Amino acid sequence: MNNVGTISSFKVDPSRGEHNSRVASEWFSRPADERFLDLDTLFKSVSRRAECSCTRTVASREVRVHASPDQGDALTVILPGSDTPLMPTHWSFGQLCSLVGAPAGYLRDMPATLAGINLQYGLSHQRSEQVKILELDDGRQELRAATSPEYGRIFDHELVSAVRQIAGNGVGDTRWKVPGALDWSTSTYNPHVDITVDTTTLYASDRDVFMFLVDDLNPIEAGKLADGSPDLFFRGFYCWNSEVGSKTLGIASFYLRGVCQNRNLWGVDGFEEIVIRHSKYAGNRFAHEVDPALETFANSSAKSFITGVKAARETIVARTDDDRHVFLKNQGFGKADCAKIIETVLREEGHLPESVFDFVQGLTAIARRRDNQDGRLDLEQRAKRLFDRVG
Repeated sequence: MNNVGTISSFKVDPSRGEHNSRVASEWFSRPADERFLDLDTLFKSVSRRAECSCTRTVASREVRVHASPDQGDALTVILPGSDTPLMPTHWSFGQLCSLVGAPAGYLRDMPATLAGINLQYGLSHQRSEQVKILELDDGRQELRAATSPEYGRIFDHELVSAVRQIAGNGVGDTRWKVPGALDWSTSTYNPHVDITVDTTTLYASDRDVFMFLVDDLNPIEAGKLADGSPDLFFRGFYCWNSEVGSKTLGIASFYLRGVCQNRNLWGVDGFEEIVIRHSKYAGNRFAHEVDPALETFANSSAKSFITGVKAARETIVARTDDDRHVFLKNQGFGKADCAKIIETVLREEGHLPESVFDFVQGLTAIARRRDNQDGRLDLEQRAKRLFDRVG
């Protein structure tokens, strides 16, 4: 059960482990101008944006909203101490609406002059609050964010910089790179796929950044499949941030068996996640948690993961049908669920469940087929807890 070395392509069993669609949702939703082919280009883009931005705190009642027929359908905001009109982004307009308790979608459908009157009324007549403003001046004058003064901003370029420390340019100059793709017809994973707008997993918009990288040139063997071939994994992580308040900051690390062309993750095991809300001390938490976590995961050995898989495979908990039902009943499953889990293991693994690993595989296989997200997550969490008891 060791690292098998750098190889070209390899057989995998994507039906094992969990399915994760987080990267796929990013892949589906990103237009071409939010896709980057390497980390250097991504870093330059988000860094330039930060360099052209400035932050200040103002009283909400002193914010002025302007819209006139000769401006077409444009609405602008003027901050105290300045005569420069700022164009709100789609996101910051929603934040201003939230500040005064107005429905953003409703106001967006109004003519700009009417929306401006309503927004100005709310700002002028609500209790005055301090608002932390993020402005952009790069030839465009934009209002990028309007958050509470306690908002702990971590700029997107800070996260990209941390990733570059371990992944270089993200194209194979280090172990970490944009992933290859799984060929479902042969269950073969090819790590050598050209990085294009269609295949990249490096994204950034005017309100967030998202990166997914893998170490797929160095697969790890952790046991055998039913046919005796090696059960191969590789390491992966994704991370995200928003400097304007649209989402948290976080990193998820895991082992996986494959990534398909639409960037669904298959055969995921050992999933761990750190999430940081942009509260007052978010910057300190980033420095003390996320940055070190990236470094640790990038340089850590897979030994503990392999040891956990081995322990789960070797921990026999049932040798008879009665044993199997008693074991599952002790995990909180009813009679019908017990039968379904046992049947699934027999179909997926080719033998009746005996080890903890067998039962974990059965649970995750059922979870993959659940349409209900809550039910799927519940099964995946129960499978993880079962695995962690022996791992």
